[in-house]
Amino acid sequence: MRVFVTGASGWIGSHTVDELVAAGHEVVGLARTDRAEAALKAKHALALRGDLDDLDALRRGATEADAVVHLANKHDWTNQAETNRAERTAVETLAETLAGTDRPFVVASGVAGLAQGRPALETDANPNVGPDSPRGGTENLAFDYVDRGVRSIAARFSVTTHGTRDHGFIALIVAAARRTGVAAYVGDGTQAWSAVHVTDAARLLRLGIEHAPAGTRLHAVAEEGVPTRAIAETIGEVLGLPTASVTPEQAVEHFGGFIGTFWGMDLRASSVATRAAFDWTPTGPTLLDDIRAGAYTAE
Repeated sequence: MRVFVTGASGWIGSHTVDELVAAGHEVVGLARTDRAEAALKAKHALALRGDLDDLDALRRGATEADAVVHLANKHDWTNQAETNRAERTAVETLAETLAGTDRPFVVASGVAGLAQGRPALETDANPNVGPDSPRGGTENLAFDYVDRGVRSIAARFSVTTHGTRDHGFIALIVAAARRTGVAAYVGDGTQAWSAVHVTDAARLLRLGIEHAPAGTRLHAVAEEGVPTRAIAETIGEVLGLPTASVTPEQAVEHFGGFIGTFWGMDLRASSVATRAAFDWTPTGPTLLDDIRAGAYTAE
């Protein structure tokens, strides 16, 4: 297949390109910069110049593709309204272009906020609906196009999709430990985060475009829940720092911004149904193994 990938030079996107090319697919990646274009060409992929706001480029990429994997997001935590607007507009543009084709359309989503008091399941509907909701409600927006001939698939990623050079949430927790001299967790640290190695997530995306029917919710989850205290203790072990608890009231100031609130949440998720349906067995290192191996502490 010819697969159009947005966010192709990003963290999950770059590994997804590797996975697709290795499986024999032709990949076209959306490239915002010369550097991104060069990186795609080095992976034996094609580049389509443009960005998330270049709707003509998105239409062209989707029109010429047999499948679309949408991973790009502005991730501007200081301007969530703009991030959500751009995300919704991009997904709507791609879906409108694919309408009536029955081609696969994978849309990035997440497991956070899907359930309380238990692991999130593939059967859990996403509560985010409408342009003002997180990610602009794009998981549900994409599913609105199933009846219009789009094979929409939600790729729900673990809270942390980890690996060497990951600059996501765990990197922020490590940065706070370096800055404060303490590897901290919130409360008693029994709240846990789901986790998956980035290569396992990329493989699941490939399986999704190859086999998943319309309306599928893929859970890219290798570990259902890693206790945040265990994560903090492992960070402290690697950095040579003490481990301590902070209260929920202290967390925002200690960690900085939204991550303090997020770090105090229990965000577990299951992938039992995903594994069974697509013969997906994660094989990458665990989150704690990655931390111990220096994935987040290499200079």
